[in-house]
Amino acid sequence: MDIILNNSSGEPFYEQIVRQMKRLVQTGELQEGEVLPSMRQLAKDLRVSVITTKRAYEELEQAGYLVSVAGKGSFAAHPGAGEVRREQKEKLETHLKAAAAIAREAAIPWEELMEQLKKWYDSD
Repeated sequence: MDIILNNSSGEPFYEQIVRQMKRLVQTGELQEGEVLPSMRQLAKDLRVSVITTKRAYEELEQAGYLVSVAGKGSFAAHPGAGEVRREQKEKLETHLKAAAAIAREAAIPWEELMEQLKKWYDSD
């Protein structure tokens, strides 16, 4: 499991862990039921505190991306299509808000913005 933390991103380490582990589950690189490293082992591997990995695992568990079994460990889980779609829509909303703000600042007309969006939506 490859998780790479970026010291200069401004994003807290636990959020980087959560984001990357979600992506690993969504892309199938982490299969449902696959054993995850313990919080301590992941903290050691990433050179972060156990508090950081604990927070990441708690968030992943709440979102349905992992299941913890007492005495057995933590396992990858798939939250279901509804949760994945909701997260993707939130991400899209963030990017669309940013695009709209940039278009307003550049005085790009609505029609031109929509034309550009359609072009990118239709392209491979």
